[in-house]
Amino acid sequence: MRVLYKGYYFVHDGVFGFLGKLSGLAPLLMRLYLAPVMIAAGMYKLQNLESTTAWFDTGLGLPYPEVMALLASYSELIGGFLLLFGLAVRWASVPLMVAMLVAIFAVHWENGWFAIAPSQPATSAAKPVAALGIPAAKESLNNSVEVGRRLEMGRSLLKEHGHYDWLTEKGSFVILNNGIEFAATYFIMLLSLFFSGGGRWFSVDYCLDKRGRAALKRKPEPATS
Repeated sequence: MRVLYKGYYFVHDGVFGFLGKLSGLAPLLMRLYLAPVMIAAGMYKLQNLESTTAWFDTGLGLPYPEVMALLASYSELIGGFLLLFGLAVRWASVPLMVAMLVAIFAVHWENGWFAIAPSQPATSAAKPVAALGIPAAKESLNNSVEVGRRLEMGRSLLKEHGHYDWLTEKGSFVILNNGIEFAATYFIMLLSLFFSGGGRWFSVDYCLDKRGRAALKRKPEPATS
């Protein structure tokens, strides 16, 4: 068994050992993915602050809608830029995670998981979960059948009465489910950044931390009389 372990770790460390020096790539890629999403969301809310406030008030029933709208807008906008440059990543992740939790429970929760309703039960992500006997997953598969029927009917009507080729030139028709899928995914990515930080080499946090720790290690110069 010892020989087996030695052989495994010889191959493992030889193949993957050098990747440890590039461990900062993973948080960098998550930051580059999340940053434009957050920046765009924050800019949109600020540019439409009046309607955002009204939506928070009458649509979501949140307390202090004016304050909440401003907090959400600036959290996403400023947080997005902080993620982009890798500055104060852990601190920036906290309000962004709170925003995602509000989105999950106040906006999308009643619509289930999927952002876009799956129309093929055979390829739905709910299928392996339904095999475990989860009632919500079985209901999702039944819903996929109905979604597929409606999409097929919609295509038939458009092909007969509309410019179907032009309408689908930029992408296929789907039925929006507006579930928690995207918000939950963003939350998980932000939670990962909260634990990992901005990452090595590719973040301002890393450079500042390296410089700060080096300064602490330097011996203070003796005071001159």
